Amino acid sequence: MLNSFFVNRLMTLLLSVIALLSFSLPVQALFVSPPKAPEPIIKQLFPEATSIGEKSGEPPVWKILKGEQVLGYAFETNDIARIPAYSGEPVNMLVAFDAEGVYLGAKVLEHHEPIILAGIPESKLYEFADQYTGLNVSQRLKVGGNQKDDMIHLDGLSGATVTVMVMNVAITKSATKVARSLGIIEESDEIKQPMATLLEDVYAQANWQQLTGDGSIRKLYLDRARVDQAFVGTEAEHIDEATAEQKKDMFAEVYFAQLDIENIGRNVLGDQEYAWLKEELKPGEHALILMGNGYSFKGSGYVRGGIFDRIQLLQSDEAIAFRDLDHHRITDITIAGAPDFSEKSIFIIREHEEFNPGVDWQLELLVRRQTGPVDSIFTSFKGDYSTLDKYVHRPPVVLPEPELTLTQQVWQEHSLEVTVLLGLMAVLLATLFFQDVLVRHPSFLHNFRHGFLVVTVVFIGWVWGGQLSVVNVFTFLQAFMSNFSWDLFLLDPVIFILWIAAAVTILLWGRAVYCGWLCPFGALQELLNVFARYIKIPQVELPFAVHERLWAIKYLILLALFGLSLDSLALAEQFAEIEPFKTTFLLKFDRQWPFVFWAVFLLVINLFNRKFFCRYLCPLGAALSTSNSIRLFNWLKRRPECGQPCKTCAKECEIQAIYPDGTINMRECHYCLDCQITYFNEQKCPPLKKRARKQRQYKENQIEAVTVTAE
Repeated sequence: MLNSFFVNRLMTLLLSVIALLSFSLPVQALFVSPPKAPEPIIKQLFPEATSIGEKSGEPPVWKILKGEQVLGYAFETNDIARIPAYSGEPVNMLVAFDAEGVYLGAKVLEHHEPIILAGIPESKLYEFADQYTGLNVSQRLKVGGNQKDDMIHLDGLSGATVTVMVMNVAITKSATKVARSLGIIEESDEIKQPMATLLEDVYAQANWQQLTGDGSIRKLYLDRARVDQAFVGTEAEHIDEATAEQKKDMFAEVYFAQLDIENIGRNVLGDQEYAWLKEELKPGEHALILMGNGYSFKGSGYVRGGIFDRIQLLQSDEAIAFRDLDHHRITDITIAGAPDFSEKSIFIIREHEEFNPGVDWQLELLVRRQTGPVDSIFTSFKGDYSTLDKYVHRPPVVLPEPELTLTQQVWQEHSLEVTVLLGLMAVLLATLFFQDVLVRHPSFLHNFRHGFLVVTVVFIGWVWGGQLSVVNVFTFLQAFMSNFSWDLFLLDPVIFILWIAAAVTILLWGRAVYCGWLCPFGALQELLNVFARYIKIPQVELPFAVHERLWAIKYLILLALFGLSLDSLALAEQFAEIEPFKTTFLLKFDRQWPFVFWAVFLLVINLFNRKFFCRYLCPLGAALSTSNSIRLFNWLKRRPECGQPCKTCAKECEIQAIYPDGTINMRECHYCLDCQITYFNEQKCPPLKKRARKQRQYKENQIEAVTVTAE
């Protein structure tokens, strides 16, 4: 037993440690640094800049110039993608890239992350952001994970995984939106059409009117007025401009079609020429026919350089140009009813162009006007073409997998942890439901419980970082009173599942189950104390009157932290360091010495007094125990003799959760089931022993009946 002098000295030491944690740490470990101004950082990222424009546009960006040359752009992520991080607030970053979309830097302007503030130096966060330098906005970036094609993996930040994942999403989404608005990158196709194949045996004799009427052959028609209108506002506006009388005159008339379609090719060319064309085409190649009057679609560029510079084929944001080797001139067409054309040509679409006959395409005609001996201005006109269904077999379109939300990505990445943790929850529930059976096998139950606690410490605590904190309670309350969103809590699957498990067990059995089975720090204390008892370290138990009054300390700590959280959640998070959870499991004792000292001190005290921190100081346990009155079941059995005269369970309860009168204080119980083992043990429970002794005496004193038989 401890005397009052020892108790007073112990309390003085505890208060001193708390004060030391509150005031002796480096400033950056406890206080949120003020927001940084973006302009000085922009100057550092662009040392050659002569001017920085005003932040403007949609999305808002800074344009950085060197004279008239654009060096690049900068923006704040909060202006474009405000994604809440672990604290519920976004991490605001300044991101800059050059005119080609290459990242020049990503710098943190402001954050409110509690993990960063009280555990990991800010320099680690800056080092993570530095990984973007030199990458391109068009690249797909991901934090951690297995290596996959077309994906660049960034190194994560241990202890702040959710934070950096949110940062990555904010940076990449913002950068993509800015780059698209500036024309640096283009929108990608949302739907992919697999390669289609042309159908055979689709020939039916037809004339010109029939093929143009059903869309087999399309026309691009331009009059002089339309061409003049396209050059309005340019230097070539009045060059070769038509007079009022000429406005309605034809400028260009171009008919076009995919010629290797049997019904088109045989009707236009005739059987013999179509057979020649099919022999000319190699696998994967296709043929395009152009027939025109007026403005030449061939031009003269192919004569000088072998390139047809007035036409190109557009399909799925890809442009297909033609060279002289792709060209065949036609002298005549055989289809009935066709008009006369000044130009008729076949163009071969080569295999490497990956032209898909099942996807719509456009013929683009470029019209150029000379503004000087060398200089010219051009504009373009497009004609649409869609292959008729009767000519082509189109496989079903391939819809891209919908982009996963950040929450879905996180849960997918942690699928193994989620599966194992759900399995552990199922095992625990089964244990609780069948506790009356298991307690009749003390050796098995003790070994099973110790094994479960080892899993809790190693996997839930050290490997997965699944240690709940009173900070989580304050975050939930603040979110509930403001704009509540499940996404904030779903970002950490292990923590979310543990909170669900805690809520379910609190409703059914009270806070005892979480504190006794699922809390990693509580499990670590219990295992260390079991080892201490095994090696005969003397145990110190406080008198029940003192012990009962020390219970109040954790509730006072909870009230103090709750009051601070109403004024400033960040300040409450700093003083919540009385919980050694972050030091022990999240950072694995790799932090400033006062935090390490506090955690080690509590573990050492625990060697002499089981679960000292849980019993007297834990604000999380106090928060959970406030809901004890709503529990539905009370499966811990008691007898009328418990407490008076029998005090066996009260004396054996290693956390002193049983009053001298035999009543179990469920606000302090950790559901170890030791009292239930005693309850069903006829060799240990005095009422059962007394009952067994009476039954033996009754049998011993029972007179055997005499049986008389007749002779």
